[in-house]
Amino acid sequence: MSPYPILVLIGSLRRDSYNRKLANALVKLAPPEFSFHLAQIGDLPLYNQDDDAAQAASVKRLKGEIVAAKGVLFVTPEYNRSIPGVLKNAIDHASRPYGDCAFTGKPAGIVGVSVGAIGTALAQQHLRNILACLDAPTLGLPEVFIQAKEGLFDADGEIGPASRQLLQSWMDRYVAWVKKHAG
Repeated sequence: MSPYPILVLIGSLRRDSYNRKLANALVKLAPPEFSFHLAQIGDLPLYNQDDDAAQAASVKRLKGEIVAAKGVLFVTPEYNRSIPGVLKNAIDHASRPYGDCAFTGKPAGIVGVSVGAIGTALAQQHLRNILACLDAPTLGLPEVFIQAKEGLFDADGEIGPASRQLLQSWMDRYVAWVKKHAG
């Protein structure tokens, strides 16, 4: 087992999502002591506080994966100038009931890709606000707002040459962030 297991939460359920492609390519830029597991969030029920005392098996699984991880990587699109509902639902489940938040103290990183000119800037800001109140230390810089366009990925699905330096720099900072906060 790797000394730095990282849980990846992708804010899109779409099979051919740009953000799923970005997550799969980005994790390859990390050093070998880091391993990444893509969380499944599509099977979570809609959050309902009435269920806090008897959380669904899928909710318990997600919370267990977050607790076991040394850090969390969020890779999210932007829907209507914010994070997708499926990601917010996963965060709500994992942070409840009050006092039992799986994200507390987990170093977080946020990236995202969108077809829009500003990438996922607003979704990332909303996610930073949410993570701040969950006491999850979140990497602030460099910010990575990626527009999906020709050349982002090469023919093999890897990060293309035009974006590789930026994303490698981001991954290097995220690795240092996790090591600083995860002990």
